Parts: sequence; structure tokens; C-alpha cells
Amino acid sequence: MSISSKLTGVAAISLAVVFNLPYGYLAQNFGYPDILRQPSGEVLAAFAAGGQGLIWAWYVFGLSVLAFVPLAIALSLTPDRLRRSAAVAVGAALAGALAGLVQGMGLLRWVFVVPILAQDPQSVIAQHQFDLMNAYAGVTVGEHMGQIFTGLFVGLVAVLQWQERKHWVATIGGLTTALMLAGSGGGLVLALGRSDELFSLFSITAYLALTLWLIVTGLGLVVAKRSPNRNRSSTPGAVTYG
Repeated sequence: MSISSKLTGVAAISLAVVFNLPYGYLAQNFGYPDILRQPSGEVLAAFAAGGQGLIWAWYVFGLSVLAFVPLAIALSLTPDRLRRSAAVAVGAALAGALAGLVQGMGLLRWVFVVPILAQDPQSVIAQHQFDLMNAYAGVTVGEHMGQIFTGLFVGLVAVLQWQERKHWVATIGGLTTALMLAGSGGGLVLALGRSDELFSLFSITAYLALTLWLIVTGLGLVVAKRSPNRNRSSTPGAVTYG
């Protein structure tokens, strides 16, 4: 196992942990994610009351999601995976990069746009602008598109993992994909004027499954050992994964 593969494993584990730190802070101090479906005036007032701590939490949250871009590329475009299934590996890299980009764009609105609107939470104009921004950058880009691309990325990497006989890790990935794609339907349900409560549950469970999948995938890379092979010159870099 190469040093770069081990570093990718450490990065996967680290991102899984770091991603959840601002999420936990926002859940504790901002009522996230339930607050997103509250009236805009209440959301803006709560944001204003949270002070700079909320802005920093959203900034770290956004950066951690953007870090998903290089991680997705590193996990997908390994020499072995490109040699075995180039189309699947490239597709996974593209899906993962798009997932990080669109979700980062959605989250960073809380850093660069919402603080301006929260200066006057009772303003009808500010509330209307927040509703539009939340519907587009939040629900459409960050949640709907972000979850679709994330689900596709995990699903395609799970296919690669299954081919490598890492069946139990691939199974976690397949479950994550199913939950992620199910949760992505919440935005469409909202557009139809219905409650997305069930879909929100799918989404929360999906990201918990994603955390588990990243940790297990990362551990597999960190502890993997080079497989015994008497004729290593004919198969350089052959590895097995636990």
C-alpha cells in the first residue's frame, strides 16, 4: 500500500469527523436542520442572535464540504481502479467533485449572504430575499443536487469496492446511496406544497451513513497491507484490503 493511499484514508476519516463538528455546533446553537423549515423571520432572528459563532460554524462547514472535492478524486482515480473500470472511476470522481462544489455553494450562503439579510430580521424585503435564496441556493443547489451527486459518487465507488471484494464496505455505500437519493426528493415535495418531514429523516440518516462509510473506507486504506505475491514484478502494487 502506497503512502498516498494511506494519506487518502486518513483524509477520509478526518473529513468524516471534521464535517460533523460544525454540524453538531449548529444543531446545538441554531436548531439545525429543523430551523430551515421555519418562517424566514424566525430564522433570520435566530441567526442574528447567534452572533459570529454561527458565521464561523457555517464557514467551517462549507470548507469541510469543499474538501470533499479532492477527496472524491483521490478515492476514485487510483491506478488500480482506472485500470479495472475507468468509466466508473471517472464517473465517481466527477460526481464527487460536483457534490462538494454544489453543497459548498449552498452552505456558504450563510457566510456571505444571510448575515446581510439578518441585519433587519423583521424586514419583509429581507425575509422575501431570504426565502428566494433558501429555495434556490439551499434546497435546489445544496440539498437536492448535492444529495443526488453525493449518492451517485458513493454508489459508483461502492461498485468499485464490490469489484475489489470489499463487500461489506460496498454494502454500506449502497445503503448510503439509497438513503441519499431518497432524501433528495424533499425539495421536489416542498415544491409541490407538501411536507418533507419524511425526506428530512432520510437525509439525516443518509449523512450518518456517509460518515460511517467514509470512516470504514478510510480505515481500509490505512490498515491495508501489500498482498503476498511471489512474482511481484509482474503485478507491481498489488494490494489487499481488510
